[in-house]
Amino acid sequence: MYAIVKIGGHQYKVEENQTVFVNRLSDEEKVTIEDVLLVKDDNGKVKVGKPTVEGAKVEASIVDQLKADKVIIFKKKRRKGYRVKRGHRQPITQLKIEKIS
Repeated sequence: MYAIVKIGGHQYKVEENQTVFVNRLSDEEKVTIEDVLLVKDDNGKVKVGKPTVEGAKVEASIVDQLKADKVIIFKKKRRKGYRVKRGHRQPITQLKIEKIS
């Protein structure tokens, strides 16, 4: 069984007992996601939402709040002596999908 959910403006394909990294969420222990766009059960039956599936929800728990890998931003203009090097680490949340209903 899997579902396609919308979390923070991004769409993710999730299954039970899967770990997903998403943009930073609040510091709650449990998260209920009700923006479920598609659900496929074990029998192969697919439910597609318009825009979301009625009554479907995904329950997840927050495992950790951490930062993603560093992205290096390097700017340069030739012959001008202009060089800037910056880095950025996006805050992310690690979710463990517990139940799809």
